[in-house]
Amino acid sequence: MRILIADDDPQMLRALRITLTARGYDVTTAADGRAALDAAIATHPDIVVIDLGMPGLTGIEVIEALRGWTQVPVLVVSGRSESWDKVEALDAGADDYVTKPFSADELLARIRALSRRTPAASSEPVVTFGDVTVDLSARVVTRAGAAVRLTPTEWRLLEVLVHNRDRLVTRETLLTEVWGPQYTTDTGYLRLYLSQLRKKLEPEPSKPRHLLTEPGMGYRFVAG
Repeated sequence: MRILIADDDPQMLRALRITLTARGYDVTTAADGRAALDAAIATHPDIVVIDLGMPGLTGIEVIEALRGWTQVPVLVVSGRSESWDKVEALDAGADDYVTKPFSADELLARIRALSRRTPAASSEPVVTFGDVTVDLSARVVTRAGAAVRLTPTEWRLLEVLVHNRDRLVTRETLLTEVWGPQYTTDTGYLRLYLSQLRKKLEPEPSKPRHLLTEPGMGYRFVAG
């Protein structure tokens, strides 16, 4: 599980990184609000642990920005113990709030609770369509039994579409999920990468059966 920790206290960052890494988590750290947002876009964490009093962008501002494009669980860790601070954070979109100082056991319990709330990305770990098999857990794609090499961007695009099987995924959603919220108007990226995916996965790339375009709206993955 990937965890992003954002705090301007270097000792706190170091302590949390050591504690969580020792428990098997993949940890990314950020020392200010802007770095936290950049890291969230780059790493797509499963949980964000964030302080409120950071330079640049405050924790509240980061939470509000995150909620514009992701529902990743957010755990606030803050020295602010007033009830109105907690209300403000929760209203901004935080999922839980723990006051400093706290024990490692409490933090780990809160993280475990949040991880249980996170819905599975797909109820089917292996998805097949035509002669293609997509193993979402192993991140492997095969076609007619042979491995298909996808770039990281191609994989991320396919992953989002497969997770939303039979549902329209808007261009803005795809651009945000794959490239980040600052790229929501760069539709040329989508056309290019969808074309590449179709060449690798569709039996007739010019007449796609599975990676479909919804004109003026976005794309849809259909297995049948």
